[in-house]
Amino acid sequence: MKSNQTNNVATGLSKEQGRILSIDFFRGLVMFILVSGLATLFHQMTEQGQGGTFIAWLDKHSNHGNWFEIYFWDLIQPFFMFIVGVSMPFSLSKRLTRGKSWKQSFTHALKRSFWLLLLGFMLGSKGDTFYLTNILPQLVFVYVFAFLLLQKDTKWQLAVSFAVILISDLLYQFWAVEGYNMPYTPDHNFGAWFDMVTVGHLHPDHWVTFNAVPTSAHIIWGIFIGKLLMTDWSQKKKLLIMLSIGIVGIIAGYLLGLYIPMIERVSTSSFVIFSGGWCILAMGLSYLFVDIFGFRKIATFFAIVGMNPIFIYIFSSLGGKSLLTRMARPFTSRLFSWGGDTVINMVTIVVVAFMVWVICYFMYKRKIFIKL
Repeated sequence: MKSNQTNNVATGLSKEQGRILSIDFFRGLVMFILVSGLATLFHQMTEQGQGGTFIAWLDKHSNHGNWFEIYFWDLIQPFFMFIVGVSMPFSLSKRLTRGKSWKQSFTHALKRSFWLLLLGFMLGSKGDTFYLTNILPQLVFVYVFAFLLLQKDTKWQLAVSFAVILISDLLYQFWAVEGYNMPYTPDHNFGAWFDMVTVGHLHPDHWVTFNAVPTSAHIIWGIFIGKLLMTDWSQKKKLLIMLSIGIVGIIAGYLLGLYIPMIERVSTSSFVIFSGGWCILAMGLSYLFVDIFGFRKIATFFAIVGMNPIFIYIFSSLGGKSLLTRMARPFTSRLFSWGGDTVINMVTIVVVAFMVWVICYFMYKRKIFIKL
C-alpha cells in the first residue's frame, strides 16, 4: 500500500509540474542539505574529537573554504543558480502554452524579481547594515538577465555566459583604483570597490555583490541543459552530453585554476567554470539515477522538498529549524540519553529534517507552493 502511494505521488509530481522528476530531485536535494543540520552535527563531533578523520573531512566540506580553498559547500550556491536556469525553459513553455505572451511572461519575471529583491534585502540586513551578497539579491540580477536570453540561440547564450566571465576577470585584473587593484587580495579588489561605491561597506567575510555578474553563467548553462532535456533526443544522448560537458568543465576549471586562483567569494573564472562543471555533472547523474535507472521513490522524497525552495529558504533564514529543534529536543534528549550528546544530536537532526519534510509534504498535498 505504501509503495503504491509513493508511486502515485511520483507520478503526480511529474504530470502536475510538467517537468522531469530529476530536476525536482536535484533542487530538493540541495535544499534538504541546506536545512538538514548535518553540518552542525559534523562540527560538533569534530570539536569533541569524535568520528576521526572521516568526520573531520565531512565537517570541512560542510563549510565554506577560506579565501583560496574550495570545498563541497562552495558548490551549493552554484547548484541553486544552475537549477533555477534548468527550470526556466519548462516554466516559460508552460506559460506560453497557457496563452501568455512573452511580454506578459517577462512582466511576471520582473514582478517576481522585485519581491525576491525585497525579501533578500530584509533577510540580508543586520541592524542598519544591509548586504546584497546573499542568494536572493544575487538571483534577482541573474534571473532577469537570463530571462532576456531565454529564447535566444544556444550559441548566443553560451557566448554571453563566457563573455561575462571574461569581462569580470578583466575588471579584477586591470582595475586601476589604488587600494582596490589587487585581484586576489580580500577587500582590495574590484568587487570590494564596487561594494564601497554601491552599499558603502564591505562584507565581513569578503563576499562581494558583483558575484552576480560572473555567476550568471551558471543560470545560463542551466537554461542550456533545460533545453537539452526538453528535446526528443534519446535519454542516452542527453546523458552523455551532460556527463561529458560536466567532466570537461571540472578539468578545465582545475587547469585554469593553476593560473587564476579559484576564489568563490569573488567568483573568479576558474571557480565559475569548475563549479559549473560540477553543476552539469550533478544534473547528469541525477538524470541517470532518477529518469533512466528509475529510482523514483527516493527521488520523490527529495522532490517534495524541491517543490517549495522559496519556503525552505525563508523558513531556514527566519530560524524555523531552530524552532523545530527546540520542539524535538525534550523528547530526543530523554529517549536517547543513554547515547550521550553525540547520539542525541544525531537523532535530533534526523527528527528535525523529517519534520521539515512533513511540512513540505503537507504543503504539496494541499497544492501550496510559495511562488513570488
